Amino acid sequence: MIDTSGHHIVYGELRDYLTGEVLPDTDDERIRQDLARLLVERLGYGRDELEPRLTIDTCYNGNRTQTLIELTVRVNGRRLFIVRYGPGSLVTRETAAIAAARLLDPGYRIPLAVVTNGRDAELLETARGKVLATGMACIPDRSRAETLADECVFEPFADPGKRDQALRILNVFDQEVCCFGNSCLKDAP
Repeated sequence: MIDTSGHHIVYGELRDYLTGEVLPDTDDERIRQDLARLLVERLGYGRDELEPRLTIDTCYNGNRTQTLIELTVRVNGRRLFIVRYGPGSLVTRETAAIAAARLLDPGYRIPLAVVTNGRDAELLETARGKVLATGMACIPDRSRAETLADECVFEPFADPGKRDQALRILNVFDQEVCCFGNSCLKDAP
């Protein structure tokens, strides 16, 4: 039976491609699983190089927000890029993806970010926030990632003012508000 009590249709359950964990089967989760398959089966990454569902928690003005990073890609032991998925326009997701890549790893700014809606993608560099390439083919394959890992700078993102600004961006951009105008309650009936 399909659960339509929330604002996401839940078809049942599915097994996570990378971890085997049981997850709610939604349209968005199916696309996330397809992205993981793309990275492993077509682009050549090892499953152990992909970190699914990492999060960043923020709280400003009483608004608690949890930012989900769908996938984080490690090359040679360092996080090279994150993948953020969301339906619709890519340009509206660029700022939050860059902020997330700057904050996720406490030791350094992750140098690249990918935003995708499952049909299109943008590759972003996170130092200046520039779009480097567009289209699904812009997602680096494993061989290209090796080269990028050698070329990219893995510098700390330590300035307290800039860190606070990035945290505020995530808090605002990733605040989940449902169609009824309220924050979504994950445990609501």
